[in-house]
Amino acid sequence: MWGGFSVDNATLNRFYGLHFVVPFAILGLVFVHLIFLHDSGSLDPVVGLRNTQDKLPFYPYFVVKDAVGLLIFLVLFFFCVFFTPDLLGHPDNYIEGNALVTPAHIVPE
Repeated sequence: MWGGFSVDNATLNRFYGLHFVVPFAILGLVFVHLIFLHDSGSLDPVVGLRNTQDKLPFYPYFVVKDAVGLLIFLVLFFFCVFFTPDLLGHPDNYIEGNALVTPAHIVPE
């Protein structure tokens, strides 16, 4: 992975390429997983494993369940983004940067 005796241009290119490709590989595996789940169905979570006849179809049960979960997450996420963007921020992030002044929380040991 290094491509030499130290971290160099080759190392950075390889890690950037890996960093770029891995999310697409994961997305591809998610789609393959959904295709297999859609074809074979899933067991009823309430009944459990009894026999192969107790399988639920992928649509509408799992699609609607995941869509409701995604909708709830997106509502909460957009509420935080648009109405309370500073909720998780730190007050030190609003201090104007000055190269001549060391921040007060940085002290020698």
